[in-house]
Amino acid sequence: MPYVDLAFRVVGKTIPVDHGYALYSAVSRILPEIHASKETGIHPIRGSYSGDGALFLGPFSRLTLRLPDDEIRAYLKLAGKRLTLDGHVLTVGVPEVRILRTVTGLRARLVTIKGFQEPELFLQAVRRQLEALRITGDVLLGERRTFRVKEKQIVGYEMAVTELTAEESLNLQEAGLGGRRRMGCGLFVPMIPRRS
Repeated sequence: MPYVDLAFRVVGKTIPVDHGYALYSAVSRILPEIHASKETGIHPIRGSYSGDGALFLGPFSRLTLRLPDDEIRAYLKLAGKRLTLDGHVLTVGVPEVRILRTVTGLRARLVTIKGFQEPELFLQAVRRQLEALRITGDVLLGERRTFRVKEKQIVGYEMAVTELTAEESLNLQEAGLGGRRRMGCGLFVPMIPRRS
């Protein structure tokens, strides 16, 4: 079944830079059924760094959920709701549905795989997961990153996968890699080409 990104406009001033767990918690208060949905992912909200561990929200900021297209209706309840992320308040606006694009290069801001924190072992675990998805693209491991879940720091890596076929590109966007998908991990988006 095809997946889409359901992208809601958001209005507010700031949100924490490390907001994956807080955003998942806020969404699950409105939609408790998200706890049981292994397919649904919540992308990190983009913003401009303001210092002091916060992001300024802008006209480009969106609350985006990746989900099977037959689940769109259930998530429309988020429109018009207020979410509080560690004391930062935002209002969810009207959504738009975005079809996943097939591109040869995808990137994820953060991928986490339980029990794998060292780069070499992590890369081996990633290659096993890609093999299971029948994806043969080139893996580029980026910066080591952490994020907070309650009082625990979770370790993962920024990542890109290139040289993908159209089918591999869709498979990777739909399946993702690793865990904590509802907290913004393992979700792949098209790589933005660098300007020369």
